Amino acid sequence: MNKYFEIFWRFLALGCASFGGPAAHIGYFRKAFVQSRAWLDEEAFARLMALSQFLPGPGSSQLGFAIGCRRGGVIGGLLAFLGFTLPSFAIMVLISSATQTDDTQSWFGGVVQGLKWLAVVVVADATLSMFLSFCQSKLTMGLCVATAAALLITPGLIAQFGCLILAAIIGVTFLSKGQQKSNASERAKIHLVPLTLFAVLFVVTLLGIGGLVAGFYQAGSLVFGGGHVVLPLLQSGYSDSVSQDRFLLGYASAQAVPGPMFTLASFLGAEISPGKPWLGGLITTLGIFIPGFLLMLAFGDAWEVLAKRPKLAGSVAGLNAAVVGLLLAALYQPVFVSAVKLPLHFAIIAVGFYALRGLKLPLLVIVGGFAITGVVIP
Repeated sequence: MNKYFEIFWRFLALGCASFGGPAAHIGYFRKAFVQSRAWLDEEAFARLMALSQFLPGPGSSQLGFAIGCRRGGVIGGLLAFLGFTLPSFAIMVLISSATQTDDTQSWFGGVVQGLKWLAVVVVADATLSMFLSFCQSKLTMGLCVATAAALLITPGLIAQFGCLILAAIIGVTFLSKGQQKSNASERAKIHLVPLTLFAVLFVVTLLGIGGLVAGFYQAGSLVFGGGHVVLPLLQSGYSDSVSQDRFLLGYASAQAVPGPMFTLASFLGAEISPGKPWLGGLITTLGIFIPGFLLMLAFGDAWEVLAKRPKLAGSVAGLNAAVVGLLLAALYQPVFVSAVKLPLHFAIIAVGFYALRGLKLPLLVIVGGFAITGVVIP
């Protein structure tokens, strides 16, 4: 089988079946490319995974892009992205287009409500999982709680970035452990072409040039923590263009479909450009994914050296804790507030959370259950 065709085909298969969000995607990638096909070993996979978590952008998609690059160069990375993203992109644009005139139908309103409840369950599960992984000390727990409290009291993009920067500084100061393992002769080689292109495009979008793509490129350049965390960034930037109900429909749909959650951008692009939904979805999708891939190309080779330095590890630990706090704040507003209106709604969410985390039912089954419940229960 041709190498490039195999990369595309393997990632397309995963894009059609990878339910569960970024954390689940990492498990799918490990099983497919480390255990089953040995495209890379455990240590290489762990290094790429760490880099994808450190850089801003869609973490699981950056990991898939990096695996594709390792297998087939930049072309391999692009084919991996195309295969993994194509199913989700198509479904999200179709959902936007198909529901433009269906809002008045009672069954559709019920499905929307059910998907809102699903969003609460999935975000709560992601928050708990990330808390258990990244907040194991009193300091990291404190960073998480402080970030959540700050963002609930003072929501907004500036507060979010302020919390992330402060957490990184605290991490460097108090969470750096161990001795440097790299040789003195080792140098971190950063590739300047993709880094320069990333910076130029970022400045251009800040100047208001780029139209539809600008805000999505900025979001993809600045968000840490993966698909769940992009929710508040995009909502704050496009609240005037997309109603809250439609925004949450897109977010809930992104939870329900396989593949990367960043294809929420595909839905929003179709919403903002109803006359040309496929073109609008394509533009916004490329806008939100490209910056993360440029950063991966810029820093990928340097990471082998950088990952061994304890101060960087401390900064990442602080950032991870703050990201959990950001996710906790997003769980309340807008996800919980928009979905839960009655005690019965919370009861349904509690049952769904048990089904996902306790019974470990397949996510597709839970999605169907919530959709049906939303139709049956007003």
